[in-house]
Amino acid sequence: MLYVAAALMAALAIAHSIIGERRLIGPLARRDDLPRLFGGTRFSGATLRFAWHVTSVLGLGFAAILLAIALGATDDEIVIVIGCTLIVSGIFPLVFTRGRHVAWVVFFAAGALCLLSAVVL
Repeated sequence: MLYVAAALMAALAIAHSIIGERRLIGPLARRDDLPRLFGGTRFSGATLRFAWHVTSVLGLGFAAILLAIALGATDDEIVIVIGCTLIVSGIFPLVFTRGRHVAWVVFFAAGALCLLSAVVL
């Protein structure tokens, strides 16, 4: 059952990013009437884009956690999966907003703490 749940979450995450980018986020990000933050609409569009895709990354992270549990992973291995998911999530605001949205700091810090916890403790 966990394998099927993991596959469903992975499929959902991939479909979410692809379909959402094509049908919702892409068209929204190109609009001129988005709120003007940091002097223009580019930051607003980039924030919408990274937030949308972070949802997909987190969905893939859930799929990986379910798969790890199904395979009998230890608690530390599951925490490593969570830490990696958080760090990958942090890449999105860092890249899409060129670091101006500070969510990347929180994702990286939480991910690093997870990884340190699994390795040190």
